[in-house]
Amino acid sequence: MRRIGLAVLLLVVSASAVAVERVVSLAPSLSEIVVELGSADLLIGVLDAGDRPAELKDLPSVGRYGQLDMERLLSLQPDLLLLWPGSVGSAQREQLKRLNIPTYVADPHTLDQLTAQIEAIATQLGRPERGVSLASDLRQRLDALRQRYRRDEPLRVFYQVWDRPLYTVGGGQIISDALGVCGARNVFADLTLPAPQVSVEAVLQRNPEVILAGDQAQLEAWKLWPQVAAVAQGRLRLVTDKGLERPSGQMIEATAKLCQLIAPDR
Repeated sequence: MRRIGLAVLLLVVSASAVAVERVVSLAPSLSEIVVELGSADLLIGVLDAGDRPAELKDLPSVGRYGQLDMERLLSLQPDLLLLWPGSVGSAQREQLKRLNIPTYVADPHTLDQLTAQIEAIATQLGRPERGVSLASDLRQRLDALRQRYRRDEPLRVFYQVWDRPLYTVGGGQIISDALGVCGARNVFADLTLPAPQVSVEAVLQRNPEVILAGDQAQLEAWKLWPQVAAVAQGRLRLVTDKGLERPSGQMIEATAKLCQLIAPDR
């Protein structure tokens, strides 16, 4: 009986220690994390949405954002999927569940969750020590940013995603947490949707001290309301770094640039 028990134990340990060899990433941010972990050699396919890292330029595509090519995915015979829920439609997510392919789902809402998930992905890839090292570096950088930009009274910030109609980020969106690292407060942090539609009147009522947008024309339009603190104080800031839109390790440095943009005096 003792020999049988030992054999079962060894079988369980052996099964849990099997390293993955064929990984498909179903989000650009997750592909980027794999590269940051020095594990691009494990990727056999990626979901496309914008430019790829140079290390992945020749990899097969399994579709585009919101349009997964299920047949192509299956032909690659992956032994691990990395999934961000927003990159695949709900119907295809249900299909993926039925395939019984091991899947790691990453959906960070804060930068601390992001660093924890980077560690978890490294473990899934069979290279946990790389995750521990990278996450440790990122946490140190985050702590330094929080200390440098901390304010007793956070700056009120409106982060504009689009103008027609007017969209912003809600409190559960990771960019909202990045604002907090910078000593700022998202004026629409009370909204739960990731990208809620808001009105100009609502923005005026919340009177942001800084307005951020990715387009200069969108910023110029706010000059029609000189009573807004951000306009009166000349704090209309253009966000040019797209790294905030990709929750991978590089987002920490994108946050550092955001902090400098919001509070250059720090």
